[in-house]
This record gives sequence, structure tokens and C-alpha cells, in this order.
Amino acid sequence: MKKILVALLGVAFIIGLNACADKQEEKTSTLEQIKQKGVVRIGVFSDKPPFGFINEKGQNDGFDVYISKRIVKDLLGDESKVEFVLTEAASRVEFLRSNKVDIIMANFTKTPEREAVVDFAKPYMKVSLGVVSPNGEIKSIDDLKGKKLIVNKGTTADMYFTKNYPDIELLKYEQNTEAFLALKDKRGDALAHDNTLVLAWAMENEGFGVGIASLGEEDVIAPAVKKGNIELKEWLDNEIDTLTHEGFIKEAYERTLAPIFGEEKMDSVIFVHH
Repeated sequence: MKKILVALLGVAFIIGLNACADKQEEKTSTLEQIKQKGVVRIGVFSDKPPFGFINEKGQNDGFDVYISKRIVKDLLGDESKVEFVLTEAASRVEFLRSNKVDIIMANFTKTPEREAVVDFAKPYMKVSLGVVSPNGEIKSIDDLKGKKLIVNKGTTADMYFTKNYPDIELLKYEQNTEAFLALKDKRGDALAHDNTLVLAWAMENEGFGVGIASLGEEDVIAPAVKKGNIELKEWLDNEIDTLTHEGFIKEAYERTLAPIFGEEKMDSVIFVHH
């Protein structure tokens, strides 16, 4: 009996140790902890070209990824010390909360609802909503009445239409790829998403146009960290300031977005230091 009791106590002790280790893992990664680990875990999209996608070589690519690599280089001295973690729109907050990532750079629009649960650093991009449809035939909210509108779960488009136009029927998908495929397959009449994304997609897909190019207020896109991780947020604030002032954000636009949007749209998409 004594041996069984000792064995049980031993098991309880091990479980307790593991629980403590899990608790430690759940804690926010401070700058010092990130430096000790020697890797920055950054949440990005895999299916949102030209912002975050997997290229033909199987590598992470796009505007957000380009900026992320520079952030890692400035933080750890080597851009290869990044671990890109692929996320869906609806998973971004949870990935920060559960410590799966240190930073979210998945085209994350800053909203009051999201600010309540994560901390945003300074923004690097401007955005509003847009609506793409076959031949751009949907030109106003009135045109959507009695129609099916495709959105991605957890996006600003999802929140905007749910809140402001509850009568419009929404078809919700987890992934960008699924959502745009649903539009091509005519499961819905139109698709709402960030205007920069729908403009880029329409340019690549003949027979589709952006009939509503700007909807709602202009928002901003920014890196996000776990709520209360002030040290990392402040470091990112300074980093975004530096990258904007020295023209790196402009360089990222020229390398990844200009081939699609053109040089002339730069001021309307990113924050440029003049």
C-alpha cells in the first residue's frame, strides 16, 4: 500500500511539474525570452496574395512576409531566425492568446473589438472594404439586397456586414482560397474583403470587377502582440517608425505590391515618409 501511495505521489508530482511548464509556456514571450530562444514566431497568411502566400518554391512570400523578415533581422540580427506560423483570419487572436506566435503579421486590421483583446503596434498600411463580383455588377449596398455575399469568418468584412446589414445573407468561409472559389463557382453573388485584396484578385481573374472600391471608414493594418506585452509592442512601434522613415515600407511596396497596384497607388495603400 505504501509503495502504491509513493508511486501515486510521484505521478502527481510529475503532472504538477508538467502543468508548471505549460504555465510557463503560456506566459507572454518578452523580448529577452525571444532573444534567448533565438527565433521569432510570426503568424502570416498562406493564401492571401500579394500580402501573405506560399510561392512556387514553397516559401512564404508577400508584403507582410517581406516586412516580417526585416523585423526579425533587426531583432535577432538574422532574418532566417523566423518561424512563420500559418493562420486563418478567425485564428489570429487565439494564436496570440495561446502563445502560438509572438507577433501577428497576417494583414491584421486594427478595430476597437480587436484592441480589447490584443495590442496593436503602429500601423504600416491603410485599408477599407471592397466588394468584387462578376463584371463588377454589384455597385452599391442596395445591389446586394436579396443576394448572397461571401465573406471570410473573423474578418472586418464579416463584422461590418453582420453589424450594419443583418438582412444581407452571408456565406462564411474559413479560408481565403475557399471564399474566392465559392465566388468563381457562383455559390454567392459577390465577395467582400479588404479592398486591396479584392482589387488584386480582380486584376488576376478575368470576368470579375470591383464595383464597390471603398466601403466603411478607412482603417489601418498593424502588427499585433499578446495583450499586455508592452515591451514587444513598444519595440515594434519604434521599428515601424524606423522602417517608414528610412523608406523600407516603400521598398516593400515596390517589390511586392507595385507590380499589381502600380506606383501611383502607393500613397493610398501605405504610410510614406515624405
